[in-house]
Amino acid sequence: MSISSHLPAAPTNIRDLAATAGIAEHWHDEHQIVYASSGVLAVHTDRSRWIAPAHRALWIPAGTVHSHRAYGVTRLHLFGFPQELSPLSVTEPTALAVTPLLRELLIAYTELGGDRSTPAGQRMRAVLFDQLALAPERPVRVPAAHDPRLVAVCQSLEADPSDSRSLEALGRTVGASARTLTRLFRADTGMTFPQWRTQLRLYHALRLLVEGRSVTSVAQLCGFATTSAFIDVFRRSLGHTPGFYLHSGQFDGARRDSPRTG
Repeated sequence: MSISSHLPAAPTNIRDLAATAGIAEHWHDEHQIVYASSGVLAVHTDRSRWIAPAHRALWIPAGTVHSHRAYGVTRLHLFGFPQELSPLSVTEPTALAVTPLLRELLIAYTELGGDRSTPAGQRMRAVLFDQLALAPERPVRVPAAHDPRLVAVCQSLEADPSDSRSLEALGRTVGASARTLTRLFRADTGMTFPQWRTQLRLYHALRLLVEGRSVTSVAQLCGFATTSAFIDVFRRSLGHTPGFYLHSGQFDGARRDSPRTG
């Protein structure tokens, strides 16, 4: 059984993580915004996994036991603040869309280490709260399964996101009908099976893109029927094409000679 650390104050600072590095399970008495200005960051709880590229920030409510995992060389901007100052009412980790203004505010404020001793620092934090209150929620989230039969199905798809078997075919491997698994997906994850599988594929797609894989190869490895279908789902879910992320410079260390589309 894992033991989580209690860190009462959520820090406001910058932290650099090497590729595949992580931060062990812990929790704070304060809320925290975690933003990766380069690389890709995943946040894990016992209920779900969230993943955030550079146009998403992760909101982590006070008291949430969580851990971090970096994909690619990742620069984290951590912004902690007391619960009574919360600009949002969400009660579980949430991915927020980051506008260009919010991005620059998060970078600048964390570079200052959250200094509120100056009028400039106080004004910057006030604008940050205003921008966070306006930020729409656009998550890539993979909820965890609990029923043993559903866990087995999910683990199989985790091992091979390109697996395109139907729920009926997957059910035969765990001794459950498609109808039963459909019910379990809704009960355990709050999603339909197609919704959950799409989130899983997007989660893995972001991990593969940070490795410098081409858009075409990522589409194949993640089970999308065509590259154009992958680009369309990616754009609708994240607001940009996968090619945009590859060209944006977010994925430090990505192979610049790999073919790209989208």
